[in-house]
Amino acid sequence: MTTDVRVAERAARAAADVLVRLRRGDLIGRPLGDAGDAAAQAAITANLATDVPGDLVFSEEAADDLRRLSAERVWIVDPLDGTREYGDPDRHDWAVHVALWSAGKLAAAAVALPGLGEVLVTDPAPRLPPRSGALRIAVSRTRPPTVATAVADALGAELVPLGSAGYKTLAVVRGEVDAYVHAGGMYQWDSAAPVAVARAAGLTTCRLDGSPLVYNDRDPWLPDLVVCRPELAEPILAVVRAGR
Repeated sequence: MTTDVRVAERAARAAADVLVRLRRGDLIGRPLGDAGDAAAQAAITANLATDVPGDLVFSEEAADDLRRLSAERVWIVDPLDGTREYGDPDRHDWAVHVALWSAGKLAAAAVALPGLGEVLVTDPAPRLPPRSGALRIAVSRTRPPTVATAVADALGAELVPLGSAGYKTLAVVRGEVDAYVHAGGMYQWDSAAPVAVARAAGLTTCRLDGSPLVYNDRDPWLPDLVVCRPELAEPILAVVRAGR
């Protein structure tokens, strides 16, 4: 029997393969990103249609089917997270997200990091490497939030600019950084699969006010999030509370 995690992994790998092949061609920049979005979406939906034909798909690259709000199983997908980074041949900080939301929670997920040739899944869960050295906080390359700077100043941490939201989340899982602090908004598909993998690895995931992250909500907008090692959750949230 094929498990939901294997379904997610197979779809993520299919999209990753397509994206890597496209990147070896003549396209660069925005045209490459547009082609990658479309090709990866097609690869994922084809795999899901074969493996779980009765399930709904909630994706950045497709019209929102509001039947998902009453469905038992919904796949939350970002076929290419980090289009700008994908279009730059020198960058690897982009990702493919495939997550299953079922019975009110994230139930299974896979995140491909094609630039590194890796796929991380919820089962078996990634093993969190031991922390060493100064604290490091992942932030957006183009719009690092003021709250992240405040947290870094208070905790003596270094800010590490990285590309896609999925890559920044998985950077915490992989031990590249110790936390990811984001404000300014994103969409549910930007973080659903990475957050599921991060939770499986034992990381803390929440909103900046400490409340739970909610997925398959009617409004796809997610205003902010924190992903961090569990021992850093209270220090980070305390700085946020003090600033507000």
